[in-house]
Amino acid sequence: MHRPEPNQISRRSILRGAAVAGAAAAGASMLRLPVARAAGLDSGDYTIRYDNGARQTIKGLGFEIQSDSIGSGNNGMPDLVSGVPYDLTPSERTRFYQQMLKIRSDRGFRYCRLALGLYHRGVTADGKRLVDRYDGQTALLAEMISQAGIEGVAAEYWSPAPAWKSNNSLVGKDANASGYGLASFAPADLDAMGNAMVADLDYLAARGIPIKMWGLQNEPDSSAWYSSCFYDAPQYLAAFKAVAPKIRAKYPDVMIHADSRGGWSGVRGQAIVADQQALRYVDAWTYHRVGEYADEQVTGDYTSGALGRPVFNNEFEYLHQTSSFNRTINTAHSIMNWMTFQNSPTWFWLHALKPTTNSESKGYSLGFWRPPSDTDFSRYPNIKAGHWDFNPENWNAVAGFVRYMPWDSVRHHVEEPVHDDGSPYLDHRIMAWKTAQGKQIFALTNRSSSRPWTYNVDTQTTASFEGHRYGPTTHSQTLAAKTGPTLAITVPPLSIEFWVRTP
Repeated sequence: MHRPEPNQISRRSILRGAAVAGAAAAGASMLRLPVARAAGLDSGDYTIRYDNGARQTIKGLGFEIQSDSIGSGNNGMPDLVSGVPYDLTPSERTRFYQQMLKIRSDRGFRYCRLALGLYHRGVTADGKRLVDRYDGQTALLAEMISQAGIEGVAAEYWSPAPAWKSNNSLVGKDANASGYGLASFAPADLDAMGNAMVADLDYLAARGIPIKMWGLQNEPDSSAWYSSCFYDAPQYLAAFKAVAPKIRAKYPDVMIHADSRGGWSGVRGQAIVADQQALRYVDAWTYHRVGEYADEQVTGDYTSGALGRPVFNNEFEYLHQTSSFNRTINTAHSIMNWMTFQNSPTWFWLHALKPTTNSESKGYSLGFWRPPSDTDFSRYPNIKAGHWDFNPENWNAVAGFVRYMPWDSVRHHVEEPVHDDGSPYLDHRIMAWKTAQGKQIFALTNRSSSRPWTYNVDTQTTASFEGHRYGPTTHSQTLAAKTGPTLAITVPPLSIEFWVRTP
């Protein structure tokens, strides 16, 4: 299948975009915004600044792939070989690539997060490098990336290979202890581990996996019954300073980020900020605000200490084994609020697909697949072995952004109503952008569970816009076109809408 050539984006272009967005955000604070008239309103007036309100470039969205097994409830790592695309039948693989990952005629998701040491956890005989655990594992991932039009992987360690660990194991804790980390932080040992980590990337790249991002450690403050590795702040700094320069030397355009938990504001991030030698290798700061109320991206401070680097969420899911109607809108708000208020260039959901066997799957996934080993059809009886289906409450929150916000779209400022204290409306969010080809698109939400909300949107053009509605049980419902310059759009409760200029 022919794959369109992507517009290659280097880490340097992302940093330039962050600088532009930062300057624009500073200017935005001086704009005069309309003030809410009174409490209890059911409408608001909005002006999209497609003329002079350009902000950051949005590179596209990311997801994680479970290409090997994990125990239900994240309890251990079975010997069973099970994952995607591996478990899917050939026709279901193609449907997965086209209907979820690609979704558009050209391309959809941009990045695939690959959990090194967890979902890619085969180990060489000396225990120092990661390889395929089963025949064809990387080849299937390369096929997925090619056929789905994905640019490449965000490679990140859940654990380094076991020979580098104090317990000689990928897991982070056991019945005797927790907090297992590296066996040695001696300079020679860190240097050798750095060479092995470069070799891990070389293994993937040689088998058709483009490397686009790299992270030293997922959630370095955590220890788990599955692959993990604990680093305190000085340990993280020492390992980062040893390994990151080697990654940069071999893969100069790869975005190196830290620290997949607390970004620049966590203790490990602060250790890097205080060390100029380490800081020069950080291209972006990454946060995990798993399942949190998305309002915190409106009110929280994620940028003041970023030192010109972009910040973004590289993992989002819901714990407690569930999703919900309210969470559908919260997920959409997470995407929009990171990008609107924190100028993020990308955003990652956790898993594309999770197995029908696992208790965490509903809160973690955009869809479910049934492994051939699962014969319990009391759960998800509509899904055959080797087949998959969508998880609507999560998928419908993300799908519209993948479909209608193509790679390298540029966000534009929106003048929107505010409360008397100057704070924006949190239940009713708006975000506007232009595609790389200049097409104007905007997204609207209504988080209320009972009251509609009318957006009076000045688009500053007499063009026509066509709507597409999403919600917990609604997927891409086409709405009648409206003609500008001002569009009166009533959004029903618990809904997300995308309005696309036509032509």
